[in-house]
Amino acid sequence: MAPGCFSNLCGTAYHQGAQEDETTLSSPGETKVQVVQRQNSSYLPASQAVTFSWSNLSVKVAAPGRRCCGLLPAKQIPAKQILSNACGVVRPGEFLAILGASGAGKSTLMNTLLFRNLGGLNVSGSRLANGQPVTPSSLLASSAYVQQDDLFFGSLTVREHLTFHALLRMDKGMAKADRMERVESVIQELGLTKCSDTQIGVPGKFKGISGGQMKRLAFASEVLTNPALLFCDEPTSGLDSVMAASVVEVMRNLASQGRTIVCTIHQPSSQIVNMFDKVLLMAEGRTAYLGDVPGANSFFERCGFPCPMNYNPADHYLQVLAVVPGQEEASHLQLQTICDEFEKSEKGLELSKMSAEASKDSSTEQVSVATTSPYKASWGEQFTALLWRSWLSIVKDPLILKIRIGTSVFIALILGAVYFGQELSGVNNAKGEGIMNINGVLFLLITNMTFSNMFAVINVFCLELPIFLREHFNGMYRTDTYFLCRQLAEVPIFLFMPLVFLGIIYYMIGLSAPFYKFAITLAIIELMTQAVASFGYLISCLANSIDMALGLGPPFLIPLMLFGGLFLNNGSTPAYFIWLKYLSWFYYTNELLCINQWDGIEDVSMACPGNPEEECPVSGDTILSNLNFEKDNFWMDIGLLAALTVAFRLLAFLALLSKTYRR
Repeated sequence: MAPGCFSNLCGTAYHQGAQEDETTLSSPGETKVQVVQRQNSSYLPASQAVTFSWSNLSVKVAAPGRRCCGLLPAKQIPAKQILSNACGVVRPGEFLAILGASGAGKSTLMNTLLFRNLGGLNVSGSRLANGQPVTPSSLLASSAYVQQDDLFFGSLTVREHLTFHALLRMDKGMAKADRMERVESVIQELGLTKCSDTQIGVPGKFKGISGGQMKRLAFASEVLTNPALLFCDEPTSGLDSVMAASVVEVMRNLASQGRTIVCTIHQPSSQIVNMFDKVLLMAEGRTAYLGDVPGANSFFERCGFPCPMNYNPADHYLQVLAVVPGQEEASHLQLQTICDEFEKSEKGLELSKMSAEASKDSSTEQVSVATTSPYKASWGEQFTALLWRSWLSIVKDPLILKIRIGTSVFIALILGAVYFGQELSGVNNAKGEGIMNINGVLFLLITNMTFSNMFAVINVFCLELPIFLREHFNGMYRTDTYFLCRQLAEVPIFLFMPLVFLGIIYYMIGLSAPFYKFAITLAIIELMTQAVASFGYLISCLANSIDMALGLGPPFLIPLMLFGGLFLNNGSTPAYFIWLKYLSWFYYTNELLCINQWDGIEDVSMACPGNPEEECPVSGDTILSNLNFEKDNFWMDIGLLAALTVAFRLLAFLALLSKTYRR
């Protein structure tokens, strides 16, 4: 396809990238630009075009000084230079690929251009959009970034995923109908029509769309907002040659619509190399070449490294610019010679001149202005969209409801069968077995609800943390709306599961018969479930991985369980551990359930202490007194359970919020 050229605001040529159909001209005076704009809703107006440049970018990392015996500071190691005076420019309609051997500085350059992952680095130099310095906020407003890792909610379909992004990332003034029309347009343009209603899938869990379709979906997510500037980090990694060429063709088409495209790429095929407008070759943090592919061949030939016939140019460049193991000194000298030669070449001098001119450019056609808020959707719109997605991700996961309901029913039937028909008086309770069994099953009820609900949520934020951080830093939604919606979506499950479990075992075991007692027990378990879920959310927000969360859970649970009143009488709690008892929902819930069970019961009989052959009447108040439980604590326990729920969730939110601070 021969690129057609026309002038834009910056005086740069766009690549049209599509054959012109003469019959599409609605009038003799209509230009080719107007035809493409009319035919393609993704075409970028010239007034929004961005010429992106960077000059004298240098990045250093200070290595820590060695210490003598780990205590006394010794000789300081010199700072390591990662980038050295890197310069470059890419114009609207151009597709620039950054290539280089491992350790050449490709990823560091991309991160530096995007103001990402720069903690502990000393960065100098300038980044300009249309001649104006950019900031992280202004760059975010006018650009998009397709990262190497594809992170999606696998239970959503392609259309649902894009709808969510359209609701949160498109301009506030755009009507919902226009947003949905834009979603359908992007689906068609990126070849996702056949899989639009297919679940994205989770590797190792359930099959969804293919790798190539997933990468196209990543592009579709960013193209929705029609960005003027698009960055891509190794978009072909993990794809075969056909899928890789397909993905690069997508970028080629996006550039032909007037966008500025910058990407890093690893070992492209010769077919892919021919799709690049420009290549930036890097070696040891320096610019070895910047220009078109034919110019690269000529440059390396002048340097004494001609590309062999019928040989992939990219492979040749990487071999020449690589540091060969065992020949490090010779390789460093060769790379320095090539980089110095480029700086003195015509293209190198032109690049230096253009970078200097870009820094002086005072063009008023800018695309970026830092706004007071990075979010395009209001708090209410964020809340609605996040709650919708969170609910879909739960109900469409085939394992969530089936396994949790199945295990609850199974354990309830087992406990109900083991403790079936407990009696409080008579021969079968001569030694007080019924009292002991009922107290035991009440504690087992607490324990089962604790473990089943805590470990059901302990991995929630760990699993979604990479997606959350990416979307949050892209300005999609706030931390508080995400935190709130993720929990609200699970509330129906937390309300339903205790009802199923308690409804099976309550009357099988023979707990206090009046229905109002059952209702009170259910309310207590529901409140405890919320406290348990809050604690699980806290562990999930504190941990950085699932393994870490699973490792933190049991050590915190065991002490709280110990002071619940079954394994250790509350009257014998050591004074120095008394504070731990008041953090235990086991203690509050056990006391509440025992009060509800034994209050008002007067006809319990058991063996007399002095004469085991005789039965002595025992009241519910006596049983509570033996457990060191007080009926007057009922409402205080309710309030403290609610306080634990609020406190744990507040701490969980603060822990999650701390992870959103940019370093």
